[in-house]
Amino acid sequence: MRVLRTKSLPLHVCITISTAVILLFGLFPDRSYAEPSNPSRTGQPEGQAAPSLHAGSGGGKLPTDYSRALPTAQVLIDVGHGGIDGGAHHEELLEKDINLAVAKKLYLLLQGSGIRAIMNRNGDYALSDDNRWNPSSSRHRRDLSQRSQLTKEIDTQILISIHVNWAPDRTEYGPLVLHQNEGQSALLAYCIQDALNRRQNTHGLPRVGKPFYLLNVVKKPAVIVEMGFISHEGDRRMLTNPVKQTEIAAAIASGVRNYLLLR
Repeated sequence: MRVLRTKSLPLHVCITISTAVILLFGLFPDRSYAEPSNPSRTGQPEGQAAPSLHAGSGGGKLPTDYSRALPTAQVLIDVGHGGIDGGAHHEELLEKDINLAVAKKLYLLLQGSGIRAIMNRNGDYALSDDNRWNPSSSRHRRDLSQRSQLTKEIDTQILISIHVNWAPDRTEYGPLVLHQNEGQSALLAYCIQDALNRRQNTHGLPRVGKPFYLLNVVKKPAVIVEMGFISHEGDRRMLTNPVKQTEIAAAIASGVRNYLLLR
C-alpha cells in the first residue's frame, strides 16, 4: 500500500501499561519471509491453528445462523493483499508475503496474551476469490467488499489491517497508523503508533485515513498499520528479518493490549 506522510514530532500520548514485552523469537523456524505460501488455503501459524474466514468450496454461502457457523474474537486481523494482488513491491519482494508473515506472529502473540484473534486469510490467496455475492467486474472492489463484509458477519471488537508502505522518495521510513475519524479508532491508532515508535526509535504521528475504503465502511474501531516502507533500504531489511518481524508484531500486540485497558 502506498501512503505518503509528513515528518512529525515525538509521540507520547498513549499511557504505557507495561514496561516490557516478551518477544517470542522461537515462534517460527528460521526461514525466508518469501517462502511460498500453501495455495490450498490451509496455512496456519506454527504451533497453533489460526482460524481463517475464507469460504472454501461451499460457494461462498454461509448458514443463516452466523453465531453458530463462525467464530468470535476480540481482534480481526486483516491481512493486506494476497494471491494475484501482491501489493507494494521492490524487485521480487512482495508486500503480501510480509503482511502474512507478521500477521501470523501477531495472531500467536495476541492469543498467547489471552486476547482472542482471528485472521481473514492465512495463506497466499485473494479474498476476492471468495466473494460470490458482489457482481462487480473489479477484482479490487470484490476484495475490499469481502473484507468489509466479514467485519459485519464476525463478532469482533476491533479491526487491525496489516500493510507495508511505499514512497517514491526513498528516504521515507518508519511506521504509520491510519485511523477512522472517530475517537476509539484514534485511541487504538495512538496506542499502536506509540508502541511501534518505541520499538523502531521513530517519532511519527498517526493520522486519519480518509481515502481508504475499509476505514470508511467498517462500523467498529479499525486501523491500518503501515509497518514500514518497502522502498526504504533500512525498513526493507527490518521487514524481511524474522526476528524483526516478531518485534513488529509484539509492538502491535502491545498497542492492542494498552487500548483494551484504556478504552
